[in-house]
Amino acid sequence: MKVYERILELFEAEGIDTIFGIPDPNFVHLFHRAEERGWKVVAPHHEESAGMMAEGVSRMTGKAAVCIGTLGPGIANLSGAIMCAKVENSPIIFLGGQRARITEQRVRRGRIQFVQQAGLVENSVKYSASIEYADQTDEIIREGLRKALSGTPGPVYIEYPSHVIEQELDLPPALPPQRYRLVGQTAGADRIAEAVEHIRAARQPILLIGHGVHTARAAESVRQLADLMAAPVIQTSGGTSYIPGLEDRTFPYGFSPSAVEAVVQSDLCLAIGTELGEPVHYGRGRHWLAGEAERKWILVEQDPAAIGVNRPIDVPLVGDLRAVVPQLVEALRDTPRTPSPELAGWIERDAARLADLAESAPSGMSPVHPARLIVEATKAFPADGIMARDGGATTIFGWTYSQAKPHDVMWNQNFGHLGTGLPYAIGASVADGGTRPVMLITGDSSFQFQIAELETAARLNLPLVCVVGVDYAWGLEVGVYKRTFGQGSLETGVHWSTGVRLDKVAEGFGCHGEYVERDEDIAPAIKRAYASGKPGVVHVAVDPKANSEEMPSYDEFRTWYAEGMQ
Repeated sequence: MKVYERILELFEAEGIDTIFGIPDPNFVHLFHRAEERGWKVVAPHHEESAGMMAEGVSRMTGKAAVCIGTLGPGIANLSGAIMCAKVENSPIIFLGGQRARITEQRVRRGRIQFVQQAGLVENSVKYSASIEYADQTDEIIREGLRKALSGTPGPVYIEYPSHVIEQELDLPPALPPQRYRLVGQTAGADRIAEAVEHIRAARQPILLIGHGVHTARAAESVRQLADLMAAPVIQTSGGTSYIPGLEDRTFPYGFSPSAVEAVVQSDLCLAIGTELGEPVHYGRGRHWLAGEAERKWILVEQDPAAIGVNRPIDVPLVGDLRAVVPQLVEALRDTPRTPSPELAGWIERDAARLADLAESAPSGMSPVHPARLIVEATKAFPADGIMARDGGATTIFGWTYSQAKPHDVMWNQNFGHLGTGLPYAIGASVADGGTRPVMLITGDSSFQFQIAELETAARLNLPLVCVVGVDYAWGLEVGVYKRTFGQGSLETGVHWSTGVRLDKVAEGFGCHGEYVERDEDIAPAIKRAYASGKPGVVHVAVDPKANSEEMPSYDEFRTWYAEGMQ
């Protein structure tokens, strides 16, 4: 077989069957063969989108994903997606084309589409290598997968020069993952026993659930653990997917009084799939200060080098959470805990909080108040849907006012990269096979980063509706100007042309478009968009003053950056 065929075979052994990228002479053979072998081959309009779409696939499958970029400008375009994957801890394999190595070694000036690429991305990946000889193919692809999926997951970059891609190999079938890398690492029995002892002795345990639980697709085992512990589930800002069966006792950290009370009263925290980073005050500042001396910490963490970095840990459970959580479930199965009296109160008060927000969000305005936009859109969110989020002010309103409890949420929490929402939504839908409805709630400025991918969504006929809050401004930054310099100050560079109709832009890309400027029209527009059989864009005119000045829980959000306090 050719080198490009072997690359596909090695990925297939990992359960990978989707590739994103823009075809190029380096890759046409690989793309052609991938489609013949039954792969999903998606060519978007920008390589950065391709990388973000691949990340959407990885988050939905719990596996590595593959994205490809041509030499020179293609790799340059991928750089934003590579950095996102690094900070978001996403195991994406970025393949890069390159000219034959003789081109690199010659003493020449003025070469076309040529730059030494590896050095430009090596600080943004866990592993960078080049397939210089055909018989290196297996070892380099496997090392890339090993590095991407071991310890803290992350991206790798693998380059192959054009003189290598069509060389031939005579090799046995590709090895399954467990033959060449550690798979399903469990924690030691002594540590599991110690953790169980602490759980049984705790008066008020909590589960702190992060982004990793959902990207590992470990929801069911975590649900069983939560049931056995009879504990509330505290979401980090990255772990905002709701686990089926735990919706009523899952509270967003910092944004729900029930979450704050549960944290303050806890005497044991079992943290899973989280780095214990700034958005949870490293697990030692702000809401954690009360009870710190008595609180025990158990951390499930795949990377041993991460233990104790942000705060001391009493019982580290080092291993793959997909293997470690079932160990805890089995150890606790015969001794389930009884819920504390406080749990029912927290559940009741959090439900009342959401109902009150739905009622109290300002209504009757035109343009629409952004809080009301979130309430009406999330009420119309399909129960089995996939949620994608993007934008600054829009996302901040969403944290507080969302009425939906989706089981899959896509957003760029750690890196805060705007423009990821549409590619994430497309990638998630591709991974899902287009069977579940997808809703993107975004601001107008962030939506326009990758707006060309509406055509990709239309071409793939994805069940995607984009609800776009339009204030013709960088709303969060307008608020920063006002808080920094006062009302009436110059707001340089944060406004753009009014009158742009994103619903009409959508129609130009072959999608369904709706324009809304009243509260009561939001949900019907969303329903019509889904019923259209096309991807849809609902342009919702939102009040710019409210969008920039009335962001809820903004003071809480700002504490994430208060390094001196932490």
